[in-house]
Amino acid sequence: MIRMPHIHELIDFTNTCMILHPTEPKVLLVNHKLLNTWLPVGGHIELNEDPDQALLREIQEECGLDVEILSCRHAGEYEDTKMLLLPETLDIHRFSETHRHINFGYHARARSAEPQLAPTEHHEIKWFSREELQDSQLNIKPAVRMYALEFLGKYVTVS
Repeated sequence: MIRMPHIHELIDFTNTCMILHPTEPKVLLVNHKLLNTWLPVGGHIELNEDPDQALLREIQEECGLDVEILSCRHAGEYEDTKMLLLPETLDIHRFSETHRHINFGYHARARSAEPQLAPTEHHEIKWFSREELQDSQLNIKPAVRMYALEFLGKYVTVS
């Protein structure tokens, strides 16, 4: 069984990224092996990383896509301050009976449509349309479904 690398006993910081297909109105999700549910690409923010660094690392590790980050950051450069990407979503959710995650959610657009499966972490990787996201037979947590549908609504115009 895969073990999540928890850093703190009670709460860890994580990030996720909703990734838009480059040409179709679809969002990328992975079927997580340990949790057996569909999730956006993401993972733990390590102690030696800021959220931006963790986001880019997780995208590479979990799907290998080159992406354009759609989330914004404050303008300006300062000698002692790095402006980080602003999360599109922010939540705290239960991972287990004794552990929770504070998650920063970001948005991106893929530059290609060929994600690579991370077989040690995921059963499957797939692009989902708005209609597929609403399939009640799929094990997609309600918050993930809501975030994915809002994401598509924000970046995809319905014809």
